[in-house]
Amino acid sequence: MTTPPERICLLRLSAIGDVTHMLPTLRTLQAAWPEARITWIIGKIEAQLVADIDGVEFIIFDKAMGTKAFFELRKKLHGQKFDLLLNMQVSPRAALVSRLINSPVRLGFDSRRGKFLHNLACNYSIPYTANQHVLDSFLSFTGYLGIDPPTLRWDIPIPTEAIESTRQLLGAVDQYLVINPCSSNRARNWRNWSYQHYAAVIDHAAANFGITTVLTGGPNQQEINYAEQIITTAEATPLNLVGKTSLKQLAALCQGAQAMISPDTGPAHIANAVGTPVIGLYASSNPDRTGPYSHRDLTVNCYPEALKRELGKAVSEVKWGQRVRNPQVMERIKVGDVIKRIEQVLKAENQDSSTSP
Repeated sequence: MTTPPERICLLRLSAIGDVTHMLPTLRTLQAAWPEARITWIIGKIEAQLVADIDGVEFIIFDKAMGTKAFFELRKKLHGQKFDLLLNMQVSPRAALVSRLINSPVRLGFDSRRGKFLHNLACNYSIPYTANQHVLDSFLSFTGYLGIDPPTLRWDIPIPTEAIESTRQLLGAVDQYLVINPCSSNRARNWRNWSYQHYAAVIDHAAANFGITTVLTGGPNQQEINYAEQIITTAEATPLNLVGKTSLKQLAALCQGAQAMISPDTGPAHIANAVGTPVIGLYASSNPDRTGPYSHRDLTVNCYPEALKRELGKAVSEVKWGQRVRNPQVMERIKVGDVIKRIEQVLKAENQDSSTSP
C-alpha cells in the first residue's frame, strides 16, 4: 500500500495452532505501522490465549452460538469501517463472516488455496507460493503489502497469575519434560502415538536424566483416558495435568519446560511460540507444512516413508497438505528416534548451563 492504513481487520477464527502461526504476522504489522488500529476477529476458545495482546481490539465470534453468532457479530461491527481486511482463513464460515466486515480492500489467499467461497469474498489475493509452512503463508500477506523483512516474534502475554498458579500445579517439580500425547479428536485424524511408546520415553527420561514428565491435554474424555493408560504403563510416575490447565497456564507450563514432545496439535505450537524446544511426532502429516516452526530440525519425520508406503508416492508427487489416512501410521515412529531427540535437547541444555558464567 502506498500509505499506511489507519484501520486493519484480521480475520482468523481458529484453530489454536494457526492462531499462534498468526502472531508473527500481527507483530510485523505492528512494527511496520505502529499507528494503525488493529482489530482481530477470532474464535472464543482461541481468544483465551491471545486476547490480552496490547494494542489490538479482539472481537469474539462464538461458533457455538450457531447462526446467532453472525447476528451478534454484525451488531459489534455496525458502523465500523476498515481500510484493509486480511482474510486469513479458508472456510465457509470465515467467508460468511468476512461479508460483515466493511473494507474496500479485502485481501485473501490465491485461487489455488482459496476454496469454500473464499475468493468470492475477497477482491485482492496474495500470489501462490508452493510448499509453504502455514506460518510463512500468513507472512505472505505482509509481504504482499510491501512489508519486508517480517518480524519473527510471537510474544504471547503470560500473566503473573498464570505463572504462579502453574508453579502451584507443579509443586516440587523443577526441571521437567512436557508430553502432550493427543491431537484433536476428529474423524480419520490419526496422529496419536501409542501410550506404550510414551511410557517408554517417560521411563528413559527419568532413568537417564532424572527428569519428571508432565502430561498435558484438554478436558475431553479421550485425552483423560489416554493419560491414565500412559500412567498405568510407565514405571516412572508422570505429573498428570491433562484437563487441568487454562491456555495461559499451558503457555506458562511450556515456557518453563526443558522440552515438549507432541504430535501435530495446538499445544506444540504454543510451546514453539514461547521458545521451548519441541520434538514433533509426524507421520500422517507433513512437518514442512505444519511442524513446530522454529524446531523442525527436532521433528521425528516419518511422513515421507508413510506416504510412500500408503500411496506409493514421494512428497513431491502429492498435493501439499496430503494426509496419510491409516490408523497405524504413527507406529512408524520409533521410541529410539524420539529418545535420540530428547538426548540431543537435554545434553545441549546441560552443556549450556555448565559453560554459563
